[in-house]
Amino acid sequence: MNIFSKYVPLIDRELKKIPFDCDPASLYEPCRYILKNGGKRIRPLLTLLGAGICGRDEAVRKAVPAALAVELIHNFTLVHDDIMDEADSRRGKPSVHSKWGIPTAILVGDLLHTEAFQQLNLYGSDTTVSREQFSALYKTLLDSIKTVCEGQALDMEFEGSNDVHTGLYLKMIEGKTSALLSGSLSMGGIVGAGSDEQIDYLRQVGKQMGLAFQIQDDLLDVVADPEKFGKVQGGDIREGKKTYLLLLAFELSNEIQKKELHRLSQQNYLTDTDVERVIDIYEQTGTIRKTEEKVSAYYQNVLDLMNSFEDSTFKTDLVSLLNFLKNRDY
Repeated sequence: MNIFSKYVPLIDRELKKIPFDCDPASLYEPCRYILKNGGKRIRPLLTLLGAGICGRDEAVRKAVPAALAVELIHNFTLVHDDIMDEADSRRGKPSVHSKWGIPTAILVGDLLHTEAFQQLNLYGSDTTVSREQFSALYKTLLDSIKTVCEGQALDMEFEGSNDVHTGLYLKMIEGKTSALLSGSLSMGGIVGAGSDEQIDYLRQVGKQMGLAFQIQDDLLDVVADPEKFGKVQGGDIREGKKTYLLLLAFELSNEIQKKELHRLSQQNYLTDTDVERVIDIYEQTGTIRKTEEKVSAYYQNVLDLMNSFEDSTFKTDLVSLLNFLKNRDY
């Protein structure tokens, strides 16, 4: 049994119990749609594993509302991200706003956000969760959402800026990608009655995971098999996105290469030859190799942090998940 088949059926089963079969259908049907539309459920899985690491089996079931909360928040961010990015598809299917329109998509995101906190409210009447834990869960999720918004705002600022560097990019993905992973794990630790030190370690694990995951995603856009990745090679290059690879290449390039990268990154349309030239510069400057090393270093940081926890099936499962993410090629 792999890590996903072990936990995801529980998450999906509980998601189906959320009352999204209400009126008006124009609001609730898109909510059901986005939650059924694929996704690996990594964030709620992390919440369950964080609970298990700190509180063993009995904590995992107790962590389900927290796990559902982070999955609902994740989907809330996706719906609103797609509006901002004018993305017509999500996970290979029409995005909510392209199928139902922007006003409905905004409401869907708002409802998902609200239902997330309805899930957390279930702990208010749970006598096995202390008031301190209840408060900590609320604070952690609110802080995560705030940091995600800050990261998204930075990402939007980058579009019109020529002063972005790898340090700023890392700060952006600490918010946009890492914050909810970090929050997911630490919320599990809170439900599992973990110590302050354990919860802090889980928070750091999530942060390093997010950094590794996003930079790896940038890398796969260039090096992955397009058929497996589901995208054309160099899709980020074609769209003019400021990825970790592009920013690092600027830092590693000579003046001639910098001018060429600047020219190509400013063009509205890139041919296949243009994209191949950018990738050539990535290879010539060692950008691809150094990015691979950066991703490996972040994953190793996570594994080192995991040594802080006692051995358990949940620790083993989290390491299995990390190895799956590290070795993914799509």
